[in-house]
Amino acid sequence: MGNKGDDKGRILLSITDWDPDMWRAEFAKAAPGRPIVLQPDHPGDETIHYALVWKQKPGSLANLPNLKAIFSLGAGVDHIFHDPHIPDVPIVRIVSDDLSMRMSEYVVWQVLDHHRLGPRYRRQQQNRIWHEDRRQPAANEVTVGILGLGVLGRDAAAKLLALGFRVTGWSRRPHETEGVETFHGKEGFGDFLAGADIIVCLLPLTPETKGILSMSMFARLKQEGPLGAPVLINAGRGGLQNEADILAALDRGLLSAAVLDVFQKEPLPADSPLWTHPKVTVTPHAAASSAPGAIVPLIVQHIEAYERGEPLTNVVDRATQY
Repeated sequence: MGNKGDDKGRILLSITDWDPDMWRAEFAKAAPGRPIVLQPDHPGDETIHYALVWKQKPGSLANLPNLKAIFSLGAGVDHIFHDPHIPDVPIVRIVSDDLSMRMSEYVVWQVLDHHRLGPRYRRQQQNRIWHEDRRQPAANEVTVGILGLGVLGRDAAAKLLALGFRVTGWSRRPHETEGVETFHGKEGFGDFLAGADIIVCLLPLTPETKGILSMSMFARLKQEGPLGAPVLINAGRGGLQNEADILAALDRGLLSAAVLDVFQKEPLPADSPLWTHPKVTVTPHAAASSAPGAIVPLIVQHIEAYERGEPLTNVVDRATQY
């Protein structure tokens, strides 16, 4: 179980849905000799100082008297707060260039696919239809609105600006992002929605944002743009969306298409109408997967800096849960 006498303490790896052996192997390379375990030896285990989590089982972090910090292995932290027994220690988000790049790749891929009429051409190919559509808007005629201007949102915005798109952004609090027209708060939400041709949702899931992608939002979207009705791309969290409302908005023409990487229930049930709706693209929560080889060295750096007496960075505000 590791050297209990190690004055640096042991690390608890508390995850579900993922293979723990991949993570343990990376820690063995990044921090040789530092003990890492999959569960405490007993309630009240004093040897555990840090916890690395992804959808940890409720109560798995309780009764650890020397726990100093909790690290999320994914981009979000909402999965941590599903546990009603979270101890009162700092919760740290890992900001990774690798995660940012993966998310931006996904966003650019889906934006370009709809901008360049990819779904239409695939349907035409299936039906062996040759139809030359000479009118395709230029990138600078299309406005991509990004919901959420955190690290991921700002990186995606920079990539889209480089391709020539007009980019706007909305966040709960004011943010200044070079080249992006920004809106914030309830007072700026309507103006943001009225200008977007493609909406990319990268918001964190918090009590304030839960269910934000709903009919009350879709009814406020512009209806005539260079792509027709707006396209919705959600690569944030499944809890942000009302899936029945998305389907209704597609059928009513309030949305022209929806790209969904996350869902209210995962895996997406086989009987979900999202699988077969002609205007929906489903990807299996694959937009920005956490790669152990990229994430683990960053966590080790955080821990070593903390043990040198430096403050933790990217600490989650428990009040906002982000």
